[in-house]
Amino acid sequence: MADTASTATPVRRRILHAGSLGMAVGGLLVLVGSVLPWVITPFGSINGAAGPGLWTLSVAFLAIAGALLPYRRVAIAHSLIPGTTVALIVGWQAARIISLSANTGAWGQLMPGIGMVMATGGAVVLIRTGMRLLALR
Repeated sequence: MADTASTATPVRRRILHAGSLGMAVGGLLVLVGSVLPWVITPFGSINGAAGPGLWTLSVAFLAIAGALLPYRRVAIAHSLIPGTTVALIVGWQAARIISLSANTGAWGQLMPGIGMVMATGGAVVLIRTGMRLLALR
């Protein structure tokens, strides 16, 4: 009788997981939004890379790296930590825009730019993906 255990093919571990697509899309949204204009003024726009965009840029790479790791717990951390960090930074910047507009009486002069909007969208995608990964068992 032949031994079938010796002819079995080795099991290949998958690199991508259930949240890989969401983490890659969210990370890329934050990555691109970090270098685009965050604040639009009458005198021009202020790039995200001139300030808070550097922080969001660095955590965007964490999210993209988490999309390529096959471990579920690590992927959850690489989704929720960058997502909440970007959400807090964008919220802080939005509060700063509102505060400056209220203090100077120049409502409508400072507006959020497309980079800030894209970073917010990326944060939403990352947080949603992390919550979905938490719900999977």
